[in-house]
Amino acid sequence: MWAGHAISLSSDGTIEIRPERPADRDAVDEVHRAAFADHGAQVAGLVEGLRDLISDHRGVSLVAVAGGRVIGHVMLTPSLLDAPRALVTVQVLSPLGVLPAAQRRGVGSAMVRRGVEIVIGQGAPIVFLEGNPAYYSRLGFVAGASLGYRRPSLRIPRAAFQAMNLPARESWMTGTLVYSHVFWDHDAVGLRGRASLTDANKGRGHA
Repeated sequence: MWAGHAISLSSDGTIEIRPERPADRDAVDEVHRAAFADHGAQVAGLVEGLRDLISDHRGVSLVAVAGGRVIGHVMLTPSLLDAPRALVTVQVLSPLGVLPAAQRRGVGSAMVRRGVEIVIGQGAPIVFLEGNPAYYSRLGFVAGASLGYRRPSLRIPRAAFQAMNLPARESWMTGTLVYSHVFWDHDAVGLRGRASLTDANKGRGHA
């Protein structure tokens, strides 16, 4: 397992970023229900399904803790890239949520950076997400199409489909992202109607 990682966020004190523990589940549920508002229950269900995809060698579920309370949560879980040569296991960053009262303090950014560090250590070649380019570009993500990747659904806005190539990525690894079944089971892919189950990754649930 991965050790906790403490960060200092200016005058706000020290926040620990560490792997999620079984005892954190109710608090993580609370984070997403608050961060995603009307879609909180759906996102909480998505989290439950995604947990089963994580192992010591693939993916990670991290919490941010301040004053003994869980204030943020992020997951990176395995999906597939349908490349011409072979299927490639990649990582998808979703969901990302921070309690509203703790937003705009760099908590979300710190969790993303730590999560990416961990999956680099696991040998992941690429991280994908659906999100707000204005937010994620500051963290090193770029439009997926610019790197030769195709969206898993046309319901994902082109600008929202983003990727980050990691050191293990090889030049032949291009093609179409294929989400794990959990995202489809929870209808958490792109926009449907007026809203998306990944709205926190589009700027509402993180900070």
